[in-house]
Amino acid sequence: MDNFQNFGLILSAALTFGAFTIIYVLRWVLQYREGLSWEGGPALFNWHPVLQLSGFIFLNGLAIIVYRLPWTWQGSKETMRYIHAGLNMAAFLCAVVSLSAVFGSQSSANFPDLFSLHSWLGLTAVALFGLQMVLSASIYLFPFTPSSWKAAFMPLHVFVGRLLFGGTIAVSLIGITERLIFSLVDPKYTDYPAEAAFANVMGVLLVAYGVTILWISTRASWKRPSEFTQSEGIEDKVK
Repeated sequence: MDNFQNFGLILSAALTFGAFTIIYVLRWVLQYREGLSWEGGPALFNWHPVLQLSGFIFLNGLAIIVYRLPWTWQGSKETMRYIHAGLNMAAFLCAVVSLSAVFGSQSSANFPDLFSLHSWLGLTAVALFGLQMVLSASIYLFPFTPSSWKAAFMPLHVFVGRLLFGGTIAVSLIGITERLIFSLVDPKYTDYPAEAAFANVMGVLLVAYGVTILWISTRASWKRPSEFTQSEGIEDKVK
């Protein structure tokens, strides 16, 4: 790998930003909100940001860069493909459970569903992510799929994956801001209380995680070298 030291620094930064994002979202709901519970009410709703940030986004980010980790290159590409799919499946399940928590919480409080831009874009992102998973599994996890199909679909697969990752982060930032505006009354969000500052920092960490993950995934010099991919399928040229 070219510039292995730089890769290690960016990877360490990405994992650090991701870890602190998880710590921050957990502290946010436990210290400033009503904690976590499956019994309904605000504590049920709080599973939504926790699972979205620590599950959906964090795990999806790991799935995006898993092919770029040099200590995995000696392993089978097929094994890495299943790890990639497994991380994405875990991320998708976190998203589904988080949506269930939202609908359950709002139903118990007689609060309207799907009225905000955040809810529209969020539901669309999860639906597209699920569709991406079904199509990708059909093409790449079944041996009877022609190599030409795999090669033709790969650029779209990579583009949509990065688009959904970045888009989900943007939707999450809208959701964090929306939550603060709705929940902070005295003092208001515009009064800049401690919770607002804390959540804003969490949003910055989330953006930093996204930027570093996308940086790693777009560096051509950090791709899996050709000597490890020549016998593993034409579609690997894009990875």
